[in-house]
Amino acid sequence: MTFSFTITHQDKNSRARAGIIKTPHGKLETPYLIPVATSGYIRAITPKDIAKLKIPCLLANTYHLHCKPSEKIIKKKGGLHKYMKFPKIIFTDSGGFQAFSLGIGRETGGRKIGFFTNNRKVEQNTQGIAKVTERGVTFNSIYDNSKKFIDSKISMQIQSDLGSDIIMAFDECTSATSSRKYIEESMHRSHRWEKLSLKYRDKKQALYGIIHGGWFKDLRLESAKVINSLPFDGIAIGGSLGSDKKSMYEVLDYVIPELDDRPRHMLGIGWVDDLFECVERGMDTFDCVETTRVARHGYLFISPKSGGNKKNKFRLSIRKSFYEKDKRKIDPTCKCELCKKYTRSQTREMYKAKSPEYYKLATIHNITFMLNLMEKIRESIKKSKFSKLKKEWIN
Repeated sequence: MTFSFTITHQDKNSRARAGIIKTPHGKLETPYLIPVATSGYIRAITPKDIAKLKIPCLLANTYHLHCKPSEKIIKKKGGLHKYMKFPKIIFTDSGGFQAFSLGIGRETGGRKIGFFTNNRKVEQNTQGIAKVTERGVTFNSIYDNSKKFIDSKISMQIQSDLGSDIIMAFDECTSATSSRKYIEESMHRSHRWEKLSLKYRDKKQALYGIIHGGWFKDLRLESAKVINSLPFDGIAIGGSLGSDKKSMYEVLDYVIPELDDRPRHMLGIGWVDDLFECVERGMDTFDCVETTRVARHGYLFISPKSGGNKKNKFRLSIRKSFYEKDKRKIDPTCKCELCKKYTRSQTREMYKAKSPEYYKLATIHNITFMLNLMEKIRESIKKSKFSKLKKEWIN
């Protein structure tokens, strides 16, 4: 394995840092938000579009690729890089997130932060399509309802067959609906699974360990100590992060000082304000499906100069009739094709017509927006102006 991480710049007023991750498929400048290609592709755009965007790194989902088309088929096709027609860096998760999203998350409406619908306390999943035991997780495939079982050894084998550059240890992602008792049990179980992941890993791949413990300080610190003591190539922050963003930031405030200089990844987090807050606290990489998902539902990212702020989550809803006669660009600071060629009113017309062109251009816009934002963040750290940039955006 050829994998390294070098910290090139350290912000003088915070824990924010800029660095370079090197792998056999290229290098990645950090901080960086990884676009998610769940099933090996990003909806609405092609590999040619991805190449044109000069995206250096993507993340794909182990569970989905295992279910369809299967890692064995992908291996026969030459591995995930050839399957995705993407010659650069690929992360894969372990499949552990689906233990949450298809299990207790589906039952209760719970998320990693907060809730969708309610705040019921549920100790174990009884209605979802994922069942967690000490051995691993049994899933019903969302594609054909067939039974799938994943444990540490199987997760490592799947990711080895996929041939991704950076992989995650097998774990269980807990919910904001879970009790302290369940989160503690799950944390210790995940530690056991992660140690087995080290045993069964493909040494040609970089393996990240995952810190758990919910929003409980003593559990998070215990988990940080355990994971930081093991020979992982990088460290990820996973599991439930509490009922609100304040809880997530507090978790980082006391966990980050316990870690060494290995690269740090934030699983499933990627809103604009979260990027600034988490980078400030010392995180290096992120992944989040929302960047492209919200584009398909009519939400387009905008900078502060176009009215973007924390309240509107730095986005406008092109569905609103307000934009019916709006001749302004989506965001004049953006140089993507949508912002160069179309007004807000024209974009709204495309969205209402369910035009494939809308979905393509909106997806490209949101990815371009995030790529540019992360570049600005990196440059601000290098020039010791991160606090100034954060103030311009978050205030």
